[in-house]
Amino acid sequence: FASEGARIVAVDLEDSELNQTKETVERAGGEVAVQSADVTVAADVERYVTTALERFGQIDVFFNNAGIEGWIGSLLDYPEEVFDRVFAVNVKGVWLGVKYVAPVMREAGGGVIINTASVAGLSGTPGAVAYGASKHAVVGITKSAALELAPDQIRVNAVCPGPIETRMMRAIERGSNPDNPEEVHHRMTARVPMNRYGEPEEIAAMVAFLASDDASYITGG
Repeated sequence: FASEGARIVAVDLEDSELNQTKETVERAGGEVAVQSADVTVAADVERYVTTALERFGQIDVFFNNAGIEGWIGSLLDYPEEVFDRVFAVNVKGVWLGVKYVAPVMREAGGGVIINTASVAGLSGTPGAVAYGASKHAVVGITKSAALELAPDQIRVNAVCPGPIETRMMRAIERGSNPDNPEEVHHRMTARVPMNRYGEPEEIAAMVAFLASDDASYITGG
């Protein structure tokens, strides 16, 4: 987004991650504001919306990307407090983002919202029940929001990545097989037609496309 000339408000729970993102955006020539927030808290979500409006005056695109993987293991042993946290971040956080950003877009005459779901939201996920269920919920929120907000010229889509080279996948590999996470990596790679994990930049490119006028007739996907 920075390389495409977007003005960015970066949001994260951790200040260290925000500082790293700020540096990355600025190296790419972008203009960026940062705001720490817990996406499960309505007041924090309102705060990042306010930051965007105060700094840049509008919100054209909202990439609703915060998410956690939770615990990896049998659903029968899944800790209740972790289950609740996964749903708070992955589902409530997505809903709150749409809830507070959409009115700003409606007033401006339109906009684009892109939620991060997962291939885990399209099939069963043994060993990751909360994560899979939460991503199914993100797909559902996306479809409902697309229908509800279409009259306001707000397009809502989701991206559903497979395995991507990120910290989250390293955690899932370790959680699935602490003694041999590489075995999990190879097994998951074998299930991908491209025979490799994706790169974050490849997902970012898809998100940028969905945000662009080239995707002007795509919503609810």
